[in-house]
Amino acid sequence: MICLQCGLVWSDPLPHNPREFYTQHYRLHYKGTYTPKPKHILRAGRLALARCQTIRHLLPTPQTILDVGSGGGEFIYLLHKLGHTVQGIEPNRGYAEYAESEYGLQVHIGFAQDVALPEEHFDLITMWHVLEHTERPAEVLLKLHRLLKPSGILVIEVPNVEATCQAPQNTFHEAHIFNFNLSTLQKLAEKTGFTGIGQLTSDDGGNITLFARKNAEKNGAPAALAIPGNAESIIRIVRGHTPLKHYTTAHPYRRLWHRLRQYFAGQYGTRDFTSGKALLDQLYAPTIRRHVHHGTPHQEPACQTPPMTRFRN
Repeated sequence: MICLQCGLVWSDPLPHNPREFYTQHYRLHYKGTYTPKPKHILRAGRLALARCQTIRHLLPTPQTILDVGSGGGEFIYLLHKLGHTVQGIEPNRGYAEYAESEYGLQVHIGFAQDVALPEEHFDLITMWHVLEHTERPAEVLLKLHRLLKPSGILVIEVPNVEATCQAPQNTFHEAHIFNFNLSTLQKLAEKTGFTGIGQLTSDDGGNITLFARKNAEKNGAPAALAIPGNAESIIRIVRGHTPLKHYTTAHPYRRLWHRLRQYFAGQYGTRDFTSGKALLDQLYAPTIRRHVHHGTPHQEPACQTPPMTRFRN
């Protein structure tokens, strides 16, 4: 379904019971495991390095950070190693308990809108590919607004509904309840008391990242929630993304090459696996050394992996 006033896209009816699905079935359905396997830890660790690069400008001093949808804890473990105070929220008990036991992290088991946390406590909250899975995204953002300190920063990354890098039949993912483009994501942030201060789009157009600052006061919804022409633009892009057009571009072959590289990198990178902590400590070591070499955790961390996204005004 698409709202013709603003262009927000959502699934109706819901393909599953979100509470039950994400608590019990999601990781099993897509990862084939209730706790992360070595290959999952390696991939998530490399992704954590890239995400660290994405937010490096927000970390000039040690921060108090909440990661919503923290999975196996790889990202917040990296931030912890870099000197930040971190917490996570993860609905899947297996992944959350693994992060706690393996890395000594504080991970709250549950959904962001339900977890009891002190208000105005966090400098920075991150949500990497989480918002699209939520039943009521505005409710989630209102909760995060309360948890942030005055002028705190929220970072949200979601798939781009306008993306054409994936096969047309994969545009709408079973587990994605809501689908955003940059305009609808910005409007939702504005509606829930945030001001956008920057955005990124991945090189293949598949992901969008919004940086938003908490407003001093939440004054309710803005006067105008409509986004003229946005729905028509999304409909045109989605309908125009045909199999013929897709398979005559380089996207599917680049994705295949990326998956092959990922597979062999996983086989090589986990061949001597002893524990998740040992694997991540080795993976993060160059970043940590560079961070220490700069003298103090007050220096901006230099992450090892080059940026996966580019800035667009």
